[in-house]
Amino acid sequence: MRIFDPHIHMTSRTTDDYRAMAAAGVRAVVEPAFWLGQPRTNPGSFADYFDSLIGWEPYRAGQFGIRHHATIALNPKEANDPRCRPVLDLLPRYLDKDGVVAVGEIGYDSMTPEEDEAFAAQLALAVEYELPALVHTPHRDKARGTERTLAVVAESGIGPGRVVVDHLNEVTVAAVHDAGCWMGFSIYPETKMSPPRMVEILKEHGLDRVLVNSAADWGHSDPLLTRATGEAMLAAGFTDDDVDKVLWRNPVEFYGQSGRLDLSDLGPAADTFEGSSIKRGGS
Repeated sequence: MRIFDPHIHMTSRTTDDYRAMAAAGVRAVVEPAFWLGQPRTNPGSFADYFDSLIGWEPYRAGQFGIRHHATIALNPKEANDPRCRPVLDLLPRYLDKDGVVAVGEIGYDSMTPEEDEAFAAQLALAVEYELPALVHTPHRDKARGTERTLAVVAESGIGPGRVVVDHLNEVTVAAVHDAGCWMGFSIYPETKMSPPRMVEILKEHGLDRVLVNSAADWGHSDPLLTRATGEAMLAAGFTDDDVDKVLWRNPVEFYGQSGRLDLSDLGPAADTFEGSSIKRGGS
């Protein structure tokens, strides 16, 4: 089983996690920029964090044979802090980098006017830099937040097939499916989604435009739950090819739209995908 975790916060994890992930079949990851738990108070701290995402973490992952990519953005929660808003001016510097495959995480936390402005501005950057967008849906009032998210995406002019709306559940998946966006699901030990619930969603809504991730941040999370979801799919009667589509080919297809996805040196099985825009060779 080959696994591409399309949303995982490895900054929060240990090298032992990388080792366990590699043993479980994880061969590639995308790490989105997010809120680190401790509020940041100036753009310089973001610059240091972004530098780590495109420098240190790819090195750390590479020690275990895992290819690391990143998405860069001002996250929704900190978009409300006026001290952090100048980060929007820093983003172009990073959106040009080879290892950056999307703008994200963007979207909503509390659905404030400040979040509206930051969301729209960063979708505009995704269009300008011809990158996909990774959208965070709020943990509270998720149905209304998802509806508002889809309205902003529609207004932005970005193609829905270049947007993944993440942290979905049984209540929100249908609207995102019908809008033509990609559907993202975070599998957690206790909150968000579980492997059995994910299997039921796949039975109902199919395998297309679905990204399954572990998110695996500094809270109670598990970077091996992508593997557990694949095993649950097999136990429920899905085929090996179905699992490969959800856990490998789908993330390759979505992030391949950036033209920067680098899966070289992972073996012929890893970087074969018909119609993708995978970057070949070095970074």
